[in-house]
Amino acid sequence: MPFNQKLQKFNAKINTVTIGSGDKTVTIGGDSTYPFYSFDAPSENTPKIGVEISDMGLENVVSEGIKAYYDGASTIGEMAKKAAAMEGADFVALILEGGDPNGVNKSVDELIAVVKDVADSIDAPLVVEGCKNVEKDAELLPKVAEALQGRNVLILSEKEENYKAIGAAAGLAYDQIVGAESAVDINLAKQLNVVTTQLGVNAQKIVMNIGSAAAGYGYEYVVSTMDRIKGAALSQNDNMLQMPIITPVSAETWGVKEATASEADMPEWGPEEERGIDMEVMTAAADLAAGSDAVILRHPEAVATISRMIKALA
Repeated sequence: MPFNQKLQKFNAKINTVTIGSGDKTVTIGGDSTYPFYSFDAPSENTPKIGVEISDMGLENVVSEGIKAYYDGASTIGEMAKKAAAMEGADFVALILEGGDPNGVNKSVDELIAVVKDVADSIDAPLVVEGCKNVEKDAELLPKVAEALQGRNVLILSEKEENYKAIGAAAGLAYDQIVGAESAVDINLAKQLNVVTTQLGVNAQKIVMNIGSAAAGYGYEYVVSTMDRIKGAALSQNDNMLQMPIITPVSAETWGVKEATASEADMPEWGPEEERGIDMEVMTAAADLAAGSDAVILRHPEAVATISRMIKALA
């Protein structure tokens, strides 16, 4: 008896959001199927990969492979050029971790100078993430949005505690794309989208960061949350959950013990460089399979591997 495949069709789709300007743009979202379900319907836009760099340069980087890739780059702008040229890269993601008041506590002016240096050094699409301190980001990210007028950048991350400041500046005053960050919960993700659109931000200019974890670290919550969001967006046509999802992977994977423990301490685990790459690749692959429309990575080998995976499955 022949197998007759029954297509699963939805009357809804994920919003499309284009990052960047001019000839160098990337578009995420747009699909009306679950991730990589090309047997149900063709994918409108394949998932995209961003390469993360920091305003701190290589100061906090433990990977020798990452350090080697940026060898010779003396400024953050030069690092950005190398990141944009990395095999498999679709955009550059600048994280302003030096602004954290509990860390280096760089001033807003210092960080804006870095942002401008990066923006002037590349024509690739740009994502800018704050320092993860809600008060500092409420001060910093509106200034970032202002400094990058006309570049159509994605500003990460607006949170419930600072959405009025960041959403109004990025999404309204300076016409950038708003990255709405919540903590691995479908209700929190939806609520942030609702209040952001109530500010007047166009739903087509919102991208969700619903949170993540390294594979093996409570990751089932990430999978179930992404699955529920995609299900509600497509099968229930919930327009407050139809924003595409972006997932910063690197910050989670390069900080866990499997990536940081030395081979001398854990000889049975093998070289830490390989372990770090493996953690980044496994987590990124799982995020994409669960519903992320874009991932942010660090290591050149991880970026190339995930790029090949996307091409093979798309």
